[in-house]
Amino acid sequence: MSIIFVSAVWSPLACAQDVRSSPGEPGPVFSDSGPDADIYGAAEGYPVGVRGTATQLDKLVGVYSHFGEIYPSRKIGRAAAPWQFKRAPEPSITYSFGAERLSIADYLKRNPVTGLLIARDDTILYEHYQYSRTDHDRFLSQSMAKTLVAMLVGIAVSEGRIKSIDDLVSTYVPGLAGTEYGNTSIRALLNMSSGVEFSEVYDGHDDIARLGRALFVEETKDPAAVVAQFNTRTAPPGTRWHYASVETEILGLVLRSATGTPVADYLHDRIWDAIGTEADASWAIDGSGQEITFCCFNATLRDYARLARLLANGGVWEGRQLIPRQWLLDATTVRPGDGHLAPRVATPYFGYGYQVWLLPGEERRFALLGIRGQVILVDPATKLVMVHTAVRPKPSEPGALREPLALWSAVLQQLGH
Repeated sequence: MSIIFVSAVWSPLACAQDVRSSPGEPGPVFSDSGPDADIYGAAEGYPVGVRGTATQLDKLVGVYSHFGEIYPSRKIGRAAAPWQFKRAPEPSITYSFGAERLSIADYLKRNPVTGLLIARDDTILYEHYQYSRTDHDRFLSQSMAKTLVAMLVGIAVSEGRIKSIDDLVSTYVPGLAGTEYGNTSIRALLNMSSGVEFSEVYDGHDDIARLGRALFVEETKDPAAVVAQFNTRTAPPGTRWHYASVETEILGLVLRSATGTPVADYLHDRIWDAIGTEADASWAIDGSGQEITFCCFNATLRDYARLARLLANGGVWEGRQLIPRQWLLDATTVRPGDGHLAPRVATPYFGYGYQVWLLPGEERRFALLGIRGQVILVDPATKLVMVHTAVRPKPSEPGALREPLALWSAVLQQLGH
């Protein structure tokens, strides 16, 4: 896939018109514009395009809110009984970035955000949309989906479907027997510490591009055979952290085999229905019908916020323990012997748990992240969550998370009580 980059020249928002859903009442706010709206295809109504144009800049807004319609996907039906957030008036939020003191309105003028939602437990405090997106649009998760997979693994363990995360992958996926990934534990995959070589730099020629072409473009008959091509071990399992989307793809194969159920259906039955989601979601599938689990889940902003609330509350939803509490703690904590996963060690800032990013500091805080600016931030202590969908010009770039993290830090300081 070609990657188109434009310099970040922010167009003025003189034509932008913020519209409240119910004037005078707390509720979502919609804008038909946003930073560089012309470059993102505003004049053409933010076109969706087709699969071959999915990475073109003027199609990103459309693609990132219609992905489940462009690519074959399995539907995840909304809850039989939707649960509703409460609403509170928008708080005033300011944050420091560099030498500047900025407002949350400034943040939206500076960043290509399609949706931004902040909630404290059961109450939405802030919900804004740009580029003519609305609360009915299903936004592409990219790699935020990885954390969903890890939570489903924990549920499968609690049900006895997966006996132990120290089992080898080949126990559940016979098609990987005799391969390096087959001879790797589920735990090492959860921690992205398999030691198997996999390149993910988003240059269109790396291993993630090969994996994506095989699953999205070619006629996939056997996804196990697709992942088996990555078969060079460069470190012992559980000793070195290295981000590799193929490892979540394999966890999806483990889940499908262990549960006997498509991953999307398992998600619906164990989480999606139980948290009172208001809209259908979808998950992209390959030619064999297997969910592409390293990415490509699609949901509305408020349904992402419901998921974030579940995570903030230790896997409990309205008194029901949906995700085992100990699993969620283990998933978001670095074990004493796993120093290679610690914040500021695994990466210059984040640490890594079970398919989830760990923030540095004394408090247990964590994040779901996806390329081009997909972010869910969770603070269990205050039950604050922030859901952030975006269309950054480049898939990944150094420093791209600094400003959203600065905003999050201010949210915690100003609203964390």
